[in-house]
Amino acid sequence: MTTEVIRLAYGEGSTQAVARAADILMRGGLVAFPTETVYGLAARADDPRAMDRLRAVKQREAEKAFTVHLGSPEDAKRFAPDPSGLARRFMRKGWPGPLTLVLPVSDPDSAPILAERNGSTASAIYYNNTVGLRCPDDLIASTLLRATDAPVVAASANQAGRQPPRSGADVLDDLDGEIDLLLDAGETRYAKPSTIVRLEDSTYRLLREGVYDAGIVDRLARLKLLFVCSGNTCRSPMAAGLAMKLLAERLRCDPSDLAALGIEVDSAGTSGGLGTAAAHAVAVTARRGIDLSSHLSRALTRDIIRQSDHIFAMTTAHREKILALEPSAAGRVTLLLGDQDLSDPMEGSEADYEKCFASIEKGLLSRLPEIEV
Repeated sequence: MTTEVIRLAYGEGSTQAVARAADILMRGGLVAFPTETVYGLAARADDPRAMDRLRAVKQREAEKAFTVHLGSPEDAKRFAPDPSGLARRFMRKGWPGPLTLVLPVSDPDSAPILAERNGSTASAIYYNNTVGLRCPDDLIASTLLRATDAPVVAASANQAGRQPPRSGADVLDDLDGEIDLLLDAGETRYAKPSTIVRLEDSTYRLLREGVYDAGIVDRLARLKLLFVCSGNTCRSPMAAGLAMKLLAERLRCDPSDLAALGIEVDSAGTSGGLGTAAAHAVAVTARRGIDLSSHLSRALTRDIIRQSDHIFAMTTAHREKILALEPSAAGRVTLLLGDQDLSDPMEGSEADYEKCFASIEKGLLSRLPEIEV
């Protein structure tokens, strides 16, 4: 067999190439394709002939499943219908990206993908009640996966025991004549494998460092709440301080222990970075056992937004400024008071701060129970 090679770059010409690759996959062929990490070798998971060929190339035992590759993070629920809060954090922050998640699935028969395919994909996808999922951050890969009307599994496009291929040339060195098509887009972006993380209920285990090291994985796993106001001297630090107290009470720990439990509460201002907490804010919170005496205001940045799982804005204007910095945060930003703005007590009396704090408390008592910890 001669391996067909299509050399391409992003943009013009890739549409026809991807359509050709999707057609080959649908007919049971093997296709090597680029991702941001290394080249993958794909097969249609619900075609036994295709899976036999993939297992032969990779010398993979019949009972071992391959990693499902997703064209979009939203597709994960077809394979793992009930992910934990921790799993959802990894998906939200790490996908699309160089991260493979091994998720527990207590009852694979209940997964929508098996109902769609009459159970024919089970052995190719699930292993010991787990499923491996990967959502590449690569235009060609994601377009191919979305264009293929079948579940797709893939492994690195090399023979067992050889180095994962970083270029189309590497793929041909190993697999020329053994696969049907190679989409050759040159060198991959990272030229190293994805990071693999196994999730077990509310904990995780790093199985393999790749593009992401242990430090990055730890940041992805953390639950971060962010409160945003204007100057970050009164409303948002009061809200953050009270949120920490309420979360600690819920978890029966001290607020200082939250970080060790993977929970971070932060605050920032759209015009922050100008000073300490307002004196009245310090006094009002101190009466509740919350210490803002060492608080320093900070400016809101795109990185802070991207790292946050739940973002609470004090006003509609704050929400608009958050989304102007990071439009992708739309699904994570809400007003603390639901459908109304929280007015600024700055330059007001201590009684104004007490009234503001009471509104913050009402908002948090409504919002925090919705958050999985």
